[in-house]
Amino acid sequence: MLRVTRHGSSVVVLTIDRPQRRNAVDVDTLEALRTAMTTLDPADDRVMVLRGEPPAFCAGADLTGVTNEEFHGHLSGVLTAIVDAPVPTLAAIDGAALGAGTQLVAACDLRVATPSAVFGIPASRLGLAVDQWTVNRVVDEFGMGLARAMLIAAERIDGTRAHHAGVVHRLATDGDALGTALRWADEIAELAPLSMAAHRAMLTESAGRSSSGVDTAVLRDAVWASHDAEEGRQAFLDKRAPRFTGR
Repeated sequence: MLRVTRHGSSVVVLTIDRPQRRNAVDVDTLEALRTAMTTLDPADDRVMVLRGEPPAFCAGADLTGVTNEEFHGHLSGVLTAIVDAPVPTLAAIDGAALGAGTQLVAACDLRVATPSAVFGIPASRLGLAVDQWTVNRVVDEFGMGLARAMLIAAERIDGTRAHHAGVVHRLATDGDALGTALRWADEIAELAPLSMAAHRAMLTESAGRSSSGVDTAVLRDAVWASHDAEEGRQAFLDKRAPRFTGR
């Protein structure tokens, strides 16, 4: 089950709500996630926050009633939808984010976690292997050192270690991952949408993972020529907060 709510006027909160299964994701939940991602509208939505109903973020995959291939087809669609989302994505992690949970976390742009959050990919403990996309993304977001520890030795990384490594961008107190994430989301929602979209595309290009064919130089020129760029300059001169509209 997925619960979709709003925080304020411009932050969408997606909550994986299967606490009885420690939020392990099944096909129905993945399909709901994919649908929610594809219906985000940058005209109204500025940030998406992904979380799990306590006591976990997402403890992995629930393969009940489906083949491994079917499940991973749905999971791949969700991960791609998160990466390609039209707005910045922020994961709020408290508790376990294992297997598919770590994949969801890695797909997001930004991460808030508590010290007791736990990341890991237990495939080596189960005689399984993840796909190349996951390896690439975990290397990009966690760094080669932690990626090797998680993928080869099935090591688990807690929130504090992940924060020290730069994987987690803001460390929350235990029980306040969502509150910290929402406060940050409110800050991000005030920034220029076109600037953030261009920088997200450039970061993907920098990692060598872009297949969209987007010309980032054209994106940059469009940002500089936008109404928001004019508003930003005028607000600076007026010594006031800018009011960005995404135009």
